[in-house]
Amino acid sequence: MTGDSGIAPHGGDLIDLLVDRKRAADLRERSRSWPSWELTTRQVCDLELLLTGAFSPLTGFMGRRDYESVCSSMRLASGVLWPMPITLDVPASFATTISADGTIALRDTEGVMLAALHVEDIWAPDREAEAEQVFGTTDGSHPGVAAIIGEGRERARWAIGGRLEGIELPVHYDFRDLRRTPRDLRQEFARLDRRRVVAFQTRNPMHRAHQELTVRAAKAVDGHILIHPAVGATKPDDIDHYTRVRCYRRLLATYPRDSVTLSLLPLAMRMGGPREAVWHAIIRKNYGCTHFIVGRDHAGPGNDSTGRPFYSPCAAQDLVAAHQDELGIRVIPFREMVYLEDEGRYSPEDEAPAGSRPLRISGSEMRHMLAAGTAIPEWFTFPEIARELQRTHRPRSTQGITIFFTGLSGAGKSTIAQVLLVKLLEIGGRAVTLLDGDVVRKHLSSEFGFSKEHRDLNIRRIAFVASEITKNGGIAICAPIAPYDLARREARRTIGALGGFVLAYLSTPLAVCEQRDRKGLYSKARAGLVQNFTGISDPYEPPDDADIVIDTSRVTPEQSARAIVDHLRARGYLEREGRERDS
Repeated sequence: MTGDSGIAPHGGDLIDLLVDRKRAADLRERSRSWPSWELTTRQVCDLELLLTGAFSPLTGFMGRRDYESVCSSMRLASGVLWPMPITLDVPASFATTISADGTIALRDTEGVMLAALHVEDIWAPDREAEAEQVFGTTDGSHPGVAAIIGEGRERARWAIGGRLEGIELPVHYDFRDLRRTPRDLRQEFARLDRRRVVAFQTRNPMHRAHQELTVRAAKAVDGHILIHPAVGATKPDDIDHYTRVRCYRRLLATYPRDSVTLSLLPLAMRMGGPREAVWHAIIRKNYGCTHFIVGRDHAGPGNDSTGRPFYSPCAAQDLVAAHQDELGIRVIPFREMVYLEDEGRYSPEDEAPAGSRPLRISGSEMRHMLAAGTAIPEWFTFPEIARELQRTHRPRSTQGITIFFTGLSGAGKSTIAQVLLVKLLEIGGRAVTLLDGDVVRKHLSSEFGFSKEHRDLNIRRIAFVASEITKNGGIAICAPIAPYDLARREARRTIGALGGFVLAYLSTPLAVCEQRDRKGLYSKARAGLVQNFTGISDPYEPPDDADIVIDTSRVTPEQSARAIVDHLRARGYLEREGRERDS
């Protein structure tokens, strides 16, 4: 079936998709006979913004015609400007069981029904074409590309579109006083008689330069400031939203009285650069804003796998400016602010006097300072903001970390992991846990075989346990074979978002591994007695992103462990040896 979700005129009233109590009870009762879909984190964000009208004029997840039109032309099938596809992505195993004119119960991870989706379309999109059209690339290092093309079990090839009836909004237990819907903010601005509202989008902490920029922008149009940070899924290495929101709250005291409002946006960013900037402008218009600050490289994910920027610095500003009349919201370009050391003040970079000494610190530089335990200069950020960041982001020498081994059977993973365990316990300072491949198979994954699916699930379980250890400041040593690149990269993302991650590749040649085989597994595999044996009847994909590579045919296990310890010291995860003895 091919259909479109209903569309209201752009710029009209907010689309409110939440039904009344009687209809909600009726939908819950009827849902007993409907199939259910457990929403992903990103889908929960999308659903909430659909239900509250933040995604007006959408009235549901897009059908095929809208999806294809948005991908190719940044417009819905009706011609209304909309740059980002909003679809319910599901695996084929689920999509092929759904009726094209049926209804699905959409549920959160606890099984609570949030909405009914009246299905109008089911299809298998061309995800590579979508990535090229929407993001301008199919490079998997782009977070938006990785999300839609997917990896492992997250690979979602089908899409479902249709009209939504909302039963209840997702429940948030954090910062509830700051989670305001578009209608809430519109009413608040009307009550305060704020006729011009300047929105500032951010997914990072705000510092003195941002404060100066937003004050200047509001003053230029005699407007009120809305600090509107995205607190859904952002870039994997971004600072967590709990820390950021505490920083934003502290920042409010630095603004002129009654000049600023803070509200949280449950947006799952796509990091889509220019298109995303247009999308953000539409969302802010729905929240009642009249002006929108668009930054250089707005919503850009940085550099691609070749080291080149995905988007040019001014592309987002140019695209929003080209559509601002149609959008009904005015663009305020983000002017790079620098600190003039000689004059003790901030200034737009293009207004800095000749011969002045402009200073700046990038977000990545600040994260390095936090990791190294270096004091953050007061000219860069307010002391209370620095203290808040330092509370959460401890120096690397006190952070949790995972050392994740990979290599063929017989490469020496278990032996070196045991030696490394002893070395780290000898150094002390953190709890150390060894997750050996065979031990994990016995206690966590005893029901698994050696198919690719089971191997990936096994790595996912190891990564989950290691992420909890890392998050809580411990050291996890993981020693599985981990033959597949995608599973290893997923483990890096899962764990790396919470602490340190070091991939140690034991590149020991296959012939050496066979010679060491005390259990005779290689010979059995070559005789066909053991199936799916890595390196013989099942592939091993050598990593190209290993942090340390060791050929154990050339060094002893103790030398290998020492090399890893030296690597951890060089990265700042362990104190230098001299300082250790001194302490």
